Amino acid sequence: MIEKGTAILIIVENLSVPFDRRVWQEARALREAGFRVSIICPKGKGFERSRETLAGIEIYRHRLWEASGPLGYPIEYGWALAAEFYLALKAYARTRFRILHACNPPDTIFLIGLFFKLFGVRFLFDHHDLSPELFEAKFRRRTGLFYRLTCLTERWTFRTADVSIATNDSYREVALTRGGMPPERVFIVRSCPELQNIRLGPADMSLKRGKPFLVVYLGVMGPQDGLDLLLESIDFMVNDRGRQDISFVLIGAGTELPKLQRLVAGMGLEGAVRFTGRISDEEVAAYLSTADVGVAPDPANPMNDKSTMNKILEYMAYGCPVVLYDLTEGRRSAGDAAVYARSNDPVDFAEQVLKLLASESLRHELGAHGRRRIEEALNWDKEKPALLAAYATALKSS
Repeated sequence: MIEKGTAILIIVENLSVPFDRRVWQEARALREAGFRVSIICPKGKGFERSRETLAGIEIYRHRLWEASGPLGYPIEYGWALAAEFYLALKAYARTRFRILHACNPPDTIFLIGLFFKLFGVRFLFDHHDLSPELFEAKFRRRTGLFYRLTCLTERWTFRTADVSIATNDSYREVALTRGGMPPERVFIVRSCPELQNIRLGPADMSLKRGKPFLVVYLGVMGPQDGLDLLLESIDFMVNDRGRQDISFVLIGAGTELPKLQRLVAGMGLEGAVRFTGRISDEEVAAYLSTADVGVAPDPANPMNDKSTMNKILEYMAYGCPVVLYDLTEGRRSAGDAAVYARSNDPVDFAEQVLKLLASESLRHELGAHGRRRIEEALNWDKEKPALLAAYATALKSS
């Protein structure tokens, strides 16, 4: 039984809140369950206020310095950790929180958790990314001081954690094996859409920019996200196959965006590809309600094979068929709502897109399968009980 008003603190370094959908969903679910919720996060576009209260949740934000390479990460993480620790002290003075809920990456917030354990605070680790695999995906190596530190901080994070939350079965297996967590203290809480927030509407044909077909990418644009492979696929469709009837829209932002824009210009794809940057939820809904195909070009590597891509579930929620490379967790998410390309083969990826565009009936069939999976299993209402069970277990051990 949760004591009403029990205070908790969530720390997330990767994204601002409420932009980070998973963290915001968790925070609201915990608030609804009777917790007093505070969040520490970085500032972001549209969320520049240092302190505000939204939906009864107290949010503390700090400035973020984003590194562009391995040598910059100690500065980025050190600055963020210092800011988080300072704000955590302020939050503790105000609320006397009993659980510190840390969301990675990076795996450094355990240091703050260790400090607050001196005051009886429980440490709950919300495992968003596989940090060693993420390092390998970004820098193409598994050696060196920074890689070893990444492995060590992951290990120390699990050792500090009283309870761990995994986003899927693969992450739970990592917690049990690499992390050495007891099975009864590892809970799967998937990142899923909220059905009530899916704004499925009529197609807006103006978004196709005068072309019969619209193919959409939605997500982060980092070095590990496969946007370079996607542009190779688009180049094949437009320049090799002569498909001038497809409009490609890439929604999102990230460190790779300027590079991708240069690649588009170099390939002569300006008439086919449009970058929107980050846009409102209403605009995203309009694009996904109109799209003929949603693409997830995340390449096959140790990280992506074990990770759940939120974009896939978003496409499915809007009844949009998906093309992705054949990854373990990608297939577990999409099932028969997608077609699968050979690993890291941009030509085969392009062929799968063209296969869907050639068959309206197949697109409708796969889209219907995806929407049904979201309605029946892969939605946030199904995940809330596991989140609350994780908190109940953490509180029992206090």
